[in-house]
Amino acid sequence: MTQGEIRDLPGLPKTLVDGHLRFRREEHAKNRGRYRQLAELGQAPTAMVVACCDARVDVSTVFDTEHGELFILRNVANLVPPYEPDGKYHGTSAAIEFAVQVLKVPHLIVLGHSRCGGVEAYRQKVRGKVPERGFIGSWLTMLDNLKIDESEIFEYGDETAFEFAAIRSSLTNLRSFPFIKKRMKEGLLALHGLHFDLGSGHLLALKEGSERFAAIGEP
Repeated sequence: MTQGEIRDLPGLPKTLVDGHLRFRREEHAKNRGRYRQLAELGQAPTAMVVACCDARVDVSTVFDTEHGELFILRNVANLVPPYEPDGKYHGTSAAIEFAVQVLKVPHLIVLGHSRCGGVEAYRQKVRGKVPERGFIGSWLTMLDNLKIDESEIFEYGDETAFEFAAIRSSLTNLRSFPFIKKRMKEGLLALHGLHFDLGSGHLLALKEGSERFAAIGEP
């Protein structure tokens, strides 16, 4: 440690402090050139990923990416609101605008996942059980009028069908942003819908044109 460093920070879990020191000693030291390059030249990510804030979904691990490859936004249930230029606070929309307009990412991915607590809360509401209230309840109203594919309920189960529908909803809302439509029309931006299964590790992709999900690598 250098002068002025502390090893035990009151209130911060020791596992996090030890993990940070291990990162500096191993990962950062080994790739110091790459980190310096990112610091000096800025970021140029391959894609933006809108993912759930669920602690079980580590986006960089799912795609086995290097530091700096992904511009990641995480929120409850990986939702994207519709385009609403009303002057209010729109953290998700601001991040999307920055990724598309400034970083000019060529790919924008909505990554849903199995056992999603946010989508489950909404599903419970739809099925007539006690709805979530407060900030989460308000946030999940974006899923009102969600279109559920009955065939997916039969094939994957009620829970997964709702997760699939939430991904489609976010993709629909993304297309309501004028700057996204413009870059898509110019062939400079592609949208993708993916679903990650926590248990199996499989990744399903929404097939363009068919609106059906299929495992990556399979016909």
